Amino acid sequence: MQLHLVVNTFGADLQHRYGEKIYKLTLHGGFSCPNRDGTLGRGGCTFCNVSSFADESLQVKSISEQLEQQARQMKKSKRYLAYFQAYTSTYAEVEILKAMYEEALRSTDIIGLSVGTRPDCVPDEALQLLATYQQQGYEVWLELGLQTANDKTLKQINRGHTYQDYHQTVQKARQLGIKVCSHIIIGLPKETRADNFYTLEKVLETGVDGIKLHPLHIVEGSIMAKAWRAGRLPVLTLDEYVDIAGDLIRATPKDILYHRVSANARKPTLLAPDWCENHWESMNAVDKNLRGKGSQGAALGDPYQYKE
Repeated sequence: MQLHLVVNTFGADLQHRYGEKIYKLTLHGGFSCPNRDGTLGRGGCTFCNVSSFADESLQVKSISEQLEQQARQMKKSKRYLAYFQAYTSTYAEVEILKAMYEEALRSTDIIGLSVGTRPDCVPDEALQLLATYQQQGYEVWLELGLQTANDKTLKQINRGHTYQDYHQTVQKARQLGIKVCSHIIIGLPKETRADNFYTLEKVLETGVDGIKLHPLHIVEGSIMAKAWRAGRLPVLTLDEYVDIAGDLIRATPKDILYHRVSANARKPTLLAPDWCENHWESMNAVDKNLRGKGSQGAALGDPYQYKE
């Protein structure tokens, strides 16, 4: 599989700009979430169980220890991007954020930061802090979990923010020169292909530098797990997901970087769909779809073409 030949992938872009393979090292900063601690609500988003995508055991280790541990496992790379992934990684006092971010940046192997967070939890002070790192020459990405631009769906999944929250944060970030990567989930309850295209349209309209596509997967410990067990929540087949993802990618301008075109979860945490356990199966299927029907940007009449 050579997805970078048909999609403007983040990995290929980093390799082109830095002259070598750059890997993300996932960090757990011990952050909470306002949708869990009572600030906005309790219980979190209905699809969420953070252990399905983050190693909770990392939480007891320092940022430096986490980086060292994960770097040892990477045999094909010598430089990395520090990825603050779990929960809401801007949800703390700015001095706490500064200490964590700079602990990561002190490593000579780290080229920059990728900070995952909610659109409604990015105060101006946090944006200014990230902008200073950008100005110092670090690679800085703000990853925003939009999931959908449909406010009705956002309310149904107990997301706790609106599309307008996302819009405002993106505008502020881009005015400061911070790159934004938006997360979109395909397969949310009652959403259709039209909803997915509406979300992409709104994301592109607001302005974005990168996109992550995720299939909805049902994980143990989430609120959705109960509805799925009761037979009230259908999930997408691999073919259905790939069909929608391929069309969204073809409708995306070729200059926008795709950080991810699918996602996976680990069993026994993963309940459904089963194909989400095999990351390469879905990646290969998306790759095949794009080769057969057109690469990124093809639907816009300006298809992506990989250049060495």
